[in-house]
Amino acid sequence: MELKLLPPVNESPDLLIIAGEHSGDEHAARLVSELKNKHKDITVFALGGSNLRAAGAHVIFDLTEHSVVGLTEVLKKIFFFKRLFKETLFWIKKYQPKAVCFVDYPGFNLRMAEALYKKGISHKAGGDVNLCYYIGPQIWAWKAHRRFKMAKYLDALAVIFPFEINCYADTDLPVTFVGHPFLSKKYTNNIKYNQEGPVLLLPGSRKTPVERMLPTMLDAYDYALKELPDLKATLVYPSKEIKEVLEVELMERRDLKDKVTLKYCEDSIEGCALVGSSGTMSLRCALAGIPGTVIYKTNPVTYFFGKLLVSIKYMGMANILLGKDVYPEHIQGDAKAETLGEEIIDCIQNKERQQAMVEDAEAIRIRLTQDQENLEPVSWIEPYLDLNH
Repeated sequence: MELKLLPPVNESPDLLIIAGEHSGDEHAARLVSELKNKHKDITVFALGGSNLRAAGAHVIFDLTEHSVVGLTEVLKKIFFFKRLFKETLFWIKKYQPKAVCFVDYPGFNLRMAEALYKKGISHKAGGDVNLCYYIGPQIWAWKAHRRFKMAKYLDALAVIFPFEINCYADTDLPVTFVGHPFLSKKYTNNIKYNQEGPVLLLPGSRKTPVERMLPTMLDAYDYALKELPDLKATLVYPSKEIKEVLEVELMERRDLKDKVTLKYCEDSIEGCALVGSSGTMSLRCALAGIPGTVIYKTNPVTYFFGKLLVSIKYMGMANILLGKDVYPEHIQGDAKAETLGEEIIDCIQNKERQQAMVEDAEAIRIRLTQDQENLEPVSWIEPYLDLNH
């Protein structure tokens, strides 16, 4: 594997962004857009995806195409990631960006921060490259001890949930709450609640989990059709790769083909209910007031070890934020077509559930904006870029 695009010999990059997930690519793209609006000559390179490319970053490698989760899935691609890690480290050492901004994706990013420190490249190790982290790892859920290494290697951390600041109170790491991207004044949620709309099926952004959960979601929709024969469904995808997975599955489900529409996650989307993975899209739906349920299915080995490490009660972010079942969670063997189908029907027919979701959506908004310092991510990162040149 080789990086596809390197900066011109005479051009020094101001910023390198590393975003390995589709959601991170999306959030980082907004940061880049704001930087470029304020600083026309800034040079930004990225290991990211299509959103960062559209925002004007030079994507040297599309890392979002290789997003994986879970122990067994990572092991299958271990040699690929080792090679990518080595190439990225070499790139940073050679081109010396003023700053590296890590976006989520802690398995790769925290190791890179440590390597840059040990090689003497990072600012805290006496080098010239500042290390910033936007959307930190979920240490409040698992591996809380990571905060001490982060404090050792990083120059700054920006978090998007207000409660995260206290997670680092026993370290000297500068931590700033910059607000959640979905509550920014410049963000418009493309997802709307429509009681007469389709049920939204949100299988996620990673190929392996999507392949595992998609058949169950379609079976659940098929179950709901027995009571609601006019109900339509929308399958939401974040990338071309995931769209292809959905199309292959639908080819096997000809009975549902005319009732299911595929939509890109950034298109205008309306829904009356949802069955989704516990990722970013479910939070966007919660903020739109769409009732639903969250499912999670992974390799049994991954689930076993993950359960030993995770210290929180819920998996869905809406549930974590409010500490209750905003979206009832159906995990592993509990994620059955009949159970999920009944959830869909209840979301559509239960007026009290619909009203409760409206109230929960407002509670989530309040939770995500409390104690905000009115500092946008772009203002947070500017001091580490030395842009007065």
